[in-house]
Amino acid sequence: MRGAQLLAAAIFVGLFVPPLAALFRDAITAVVFFLMVLVLLRVDPAQVLAYLRRPVLVGAMLLFLLVACPVLAWAVVSAMGFSGGLAAGLVVVATGCAATSSPAFARLVGLDGEIALVVSLLSTLLVPFTAPPLALGLMGIDLAISLPGLMLRLALLVGLPLVISILLRRLMGPVRLGYWGRSVDGAVVLLVVFYGFGVMDGVLALLLADPALVLGGIALAFAGMLGLNLITALAFRGAGLRLGLSAGLLSGNRNMALYLAVLPAATDPLVLLFLVLCQFPLFLSPFLLRPIYARLLGKGAIVT
Repeated sequence: MRGAQLLAAAIFVGLFVPPLAALFRDAITAVVFFLMVLVLLRVDPAQVLAYLRRPVLVGAMLLFLLVACPVLAWAVVSAMGFSGGLAAGLVVVATGCAATSSPAFARLVGLDGEIALVVSLLSTLLVPFTAPPLALGLMGIDLAISLPGLMLRLALLVGLPLVISILLRRLMGPVRLGYWGRSVDGAVVLLVVFYGFGVMDGVLALLLADPALVLGGIALAFAGMLGLNLITALAFRGAGLRLGLSAGLLSGNRNMALYLAVLPAATDPLVLLFLVLCQFPLFLSPFLLRPIYARLLGKGAIVT
């Protein structure tokens, strides 16, 4: 959780120190790439498969997160008459994979870290094949990139780190990897901080120029993420309260870093802005929701 706390701090540092944010802005794609390599390096694919004890439940969660949620988000946005870049950004976020930090968040608040690990990893591997057809095809959102182009970029940003991490695991071996594990975790934290700096580039200037737009976007980001969390938790309530809440946490915490790394500069600025503003609920909502989880699960279920 230390990495998540540092990222939250880095976002505010990046926001209020514009020169630092500008320094790291152009490095976001490279930072996300190496971050994916290191995160996947610390995840043993064989272990994840061993965790796959309830394939029907995991499959249902993946289908709901990656397909049903984007369709529901699009339907709600259309029914409420919302339009423009922020509304499109909300739908794009709903197509994203679960954040790689979700298992850590789940354990922090007493939810199921095991299923969070499985679903977050598998959704990351699947998102290059599900998100582009939904966002560009079914929903027709203009992201200034073709369907094959977006699929290829996402596949490269997920697939290459996966291949590199597997090769590194074989070259290093479990003993050496265990020895260097804490150093790898430290490097992940450092990259996360760099990402937090860069992603805030230009936000302060926009906040000062148009506070209603930025603050309204933040409010929409919280509403969207909490809405996805709630509707998914309710959908999986039948699997048990703890599993339902775990599914909700996964749905309400999406990985926007992949999109920020692959979307072209010609993408609607409001879509890109919304992806940036979603960093606030991503790293703050688990802490804000912790008392609610404690009440629902019983105070003894929360890990301190």
